[in-house]
Amino acid sequence: MKIILFSDVHANLPALEAFFADADAQNADAIYCLGDLVGYNIWPNEVVRAIKKRMIPTIAGNYDDGVGKHSGDCGCAYKTETDKDNGNISISYTNFLIGEEERAYLRTLPAHMRVEFKLKDTAMTLLLVHGSPRKINEYLFEDREEKSLLRMMQQASADIMCFGHTHKPYHRGLQGFDPHSSEMRYWHAINIGSVGKPKDGDARGCYAVLHLNEDANLISMGGIGVEFRRFTYDVERAAQAVENSPLPNAFADMLRKAY
Repeated sequence: MKIILFSDVHANLPALEAFFADADAQNADAIYCLGDLVGYNIWPNEVVRAIKKRMIPTIAGNYDDGVGKHSGDCGCAYKTETDKDNGNISISYTNFLIGEEERAYLRTLPAHMRVEFKLKDTAMTLLLVHGSPRKINEYLFEDREEKSLLRMMQQASADIMCFGHTHKPYHRGLQGFDPHSSEMRYWHAINIGSVGKPKDGDARGCYAVLHLNEDANLISMGGIGVEFRRFTYDVERAAQAVENSPLPNAFADMLRKAY
């Protein structure tokens, strides 16, 4: 089974269009979006319409939640006052651009999705969240303490947990004792990266392809694979759109340099 997972488009229509072209060639069995369709660029309506047209199952990101509620707060964590001021401009401009039909769609998005699999004799739960099972805007970076991440997944009954929000892709296999059977087994934590606003120094868009083979199990790392696909898109078109709008030029620099 091949499952495509993508997130954090952030109103970047050129990136979304390039993603669709790459994803369509993968012949996947399923596709899910983990939120943050809007913010930081000029195409929130076009992005929402494209997701709706394809009827892609989608959960809410923190930005979607804020704009859906017509809030002035996106739930973002900004490190400096300049970043905070720029963020306020972004959500204000997004609230100005977004259509009422598109805003209503954002309000309907669920907080998370749970998908149950039965592969041969192994039952497996895939949990899709934006930030974490606890908070839509919690950052789960790759250096998160293993015990903390494992405990979070066990409490959420997630064998495989996919999430976005940090815009930095990674896959961690976590080994520990099953609290129900006391057997040693694995859990999988997967950050799927960002389609429209990467922050890992690679300006190409990123998404994840989850491979579940027929022999996939939780006793070993075998049968469960994650492929991070990078695709090129017209970064200059997206950056210049920012520069020709009321949005801060810093957002264009972030697109070009992926930070």
